[in-house]
Amino acid sequence: MTHNISPVIAHAAPLLSHYDVLFCDIWGVVHNGVRAYQEGCEVLSRFRCGGGIVILVSNAPRRGNTVRQILEEKSVPDDIADAIVSSGDLAHSYACEQGFNQVYHIGPERDLDVFDDSDLGCVELEAAEAIFCTGLTRDTEETGENYRKFSHYAIERGLTFICANPDLVVDVGGRLFPCAGAIAKVYEDLGGDVYWAGKPFPVVYEFSQSIASKLRGVKVDKCRILAIGDALRTDIAGAVEFGIDSLFIGQGIHRNVVMPTGEFDVVALEKLFTGQPKATAIMKTLRW
Repeated sequence: MTHNISPVIAHAAPLLSHYDVLFCDIWGVVHNGVRAYQEGCEVLSRFRCGGGIVILVSNAPRRGNTVRQILEEKSVPDDIADAIVSSGDLAHSYACEQGFNQVYHIGPERDLDVFDDSDLGCVELEAAEAIFCTGLTRDTEETGENYRKFSHYAIERGLTFICANPDLVVDVGGRLFPCAGAIAKVYEDLGGDVYWAGKPFPVVYEFSQSIASKLRGVKVDKCRILAIGDALRTDIAGAVEFGIDSLFIGQGIHRNVVMPTGEFDVVALEKLFTGQPKATAIMKTLRW
């Protein structure tokens, strides 16, 4: 390997022995959007069996209960985590805290359950107090740029854009699809007010740390927390900014760049991390 990137390790156990808590991403680590990564799930289960706490920290624009159902559908074991923190929950909480009652929803119909058991009502744009975005309405056909004209109009009305998934893209069974973050970036670049409800922003890490501390009965120091994820922009950058260590998983959204043949391309890996926050360690796939 080179001296300009983090150590590349084959097994996680020696690294994990230094931590009490894992903040683990879901897509790209626990499953690929279609099926579970068995080895990754085994690592989390074994870490918990050893007394560790696992918080699944996801930019999924859904509520925690829905995320659990999705994990079950993908054959993810139910013993891999102590809690789930989703950006959908954080976005919903923020909207309620701000006193918004009527929001304009952007996203596919499958995401509408984020409003279940909620005081938030979905209305037409003209009547909305804020925008609540869970994704692109047609994520197989559109990009964030398709929402530029809409953004101009909403910004003129002074509407806050609540982004329930800060990811720009997501890997679904090997295909990349744009996420809510792609629209939010356009909105923000045009001068609009955006609330980013998830990684890499501090709110999700602070909330996850508070949950871990409650579970342990004592405040968990940041030096005892390791974040695991596959995205530099969200997982690694967010962990570094929050002041915790991180483990980069190569099989996720950067796979085609750094693992085009299934093995790491050293030059591509070094190029990916050039000028970017440095992970504590790097793995192809999470393996004990």
